[in-house]
Amino acid sequence: MDRDDSESTTSLEEENTENFCDNPTRDTLAEGLMGLFKPAIDQLDEKVRATRVSQLELKEQLDRLHDELRKIQETQTTPPELDGYVKKLINVKHKVTVVTNVLQGAQDRLNRLHQQVDREKLRRKTLQSVSFCTFRYL
Repeated sequence: MDRDDSESTTSLEEENTENFCDNPTRDTLAEGLMGLFKPAIDQLDEKVRATRVSQLELKEQLDRLHDELRKIQETQTTPPELDGYVKKLINVKHKVTVVTNVLQGAQDRLNRLHQQVDREKLRRKTLQSVSFCTFRYL
């Protein structure tokens, strides 16, 4: 009877320990994957930021060029044929705006991914401290 009681107590302790503790192999694997993906995500995030900055600079330059061409066209008594070029600039400006919007969406997704990684790290840290405390009291 003692033997059954000790076996049932051990299995209950193991059951409770599994409820509070994570599988160390799974945690190690998850941390390894997070360590593997985080640098790539950070690098991608930095490149998206740099691309967005260059896209904004290009848009500003196109706006300035557009304004300058309009001024030239207004000052000329016989305006040069700039309509075709202005239309091309407007098309390029539209494309830059589209690319900027796509990059903004990618940036937002990357930011959400960063938040999820941070939450997961905090959750794991909390679970580790809870499981350490639970293990000490068992």
